Amino acid sequence: MKIETLGVFGGESLDCRMTCLLVNDSVALDAGSLSQALSIERQQAVQSIVLSHSHMDHTTSLPFFVENVFGKLRDAVDVHASPAAIYALRKHLFNNDTWPDFTRLPNHLLPAVRFHELLDERPVTVGGVRFTPVPVDHLVPTHGFLIEEGGAAVLWSSDTGPTRRLWEIANATPHLKAICLDTSFDDGLQRVADVSLHLTPRTLEQELRKLERRVPILLHHLKPPCRERIREEVRALRNPDIDFLEQGRVYEF
Repeated sequence: MKIETLGVFGGESLDCRMTCLLVNDSVALDAGSLSQALSIERQQAVQSIVLSHSHMDHTTSLPFFVENVFGKLRDAVDVHASPAAIYALRKHLFNNDTWPDFTRLPNHLLPAVRFHELLDERPVTVGGVRFTPVPVDHLVPTHGFLIEEGGAAVLWSSDTGPTRRLWEIANATPHLKAICLDTSFDDGLQRVADVSLHLTPRTLEQELRKLERRVPILLHHLKPPCRERIREEVRALRNPDIDFLEQGRVYEF
């Protein structure tokens, strides 16, 4: 399984792109920077998108990506998301006010975008990769994902505060190669993290006590103004299993 990190941050700056992974060159996990990180030609190879939730740092490039590939794919772009996320995208984004409704363009029989509902812990296979949506704890209904292919599994937290089911699945998955975990704010912003349901290095350390095995922990979703302080605080934990997802890197699992 090949995972390319197009964007690994929870916000945007000159050198920070918002959350988006590319799995095996053809399936995007979230769409925070899909159109910014890939050439037009590479965008045309993306057939499907799996969304964790509706927040802008995970969806903001979706309308521009759809416009870039419009009329260039043999079939519609398939977007897999929870019912709550689909509702939000239909109401607030593809509504002909914010952006054209590509679920009805060029017409409702042959749309440019098709939505498919994800249900908690019901696996779906997208582009030959198995995605199992795992409910996590965030401000809106949000899924992490157990991503599996070819005997390898990666657990992706998406945005979450302290949670439970994610760790139960981590402990029960024998072929787990890595856990990608939200750490958005530094400890000085603990109150903000608690209210917005994100992790800090302090709560990260507490969450890792729920993990009953050793597996690489790759942190993501750092807020750009916090990233250097987060790195310092994570180093102070002295946990050799923790590292950071690198933007623009290709990982092979």
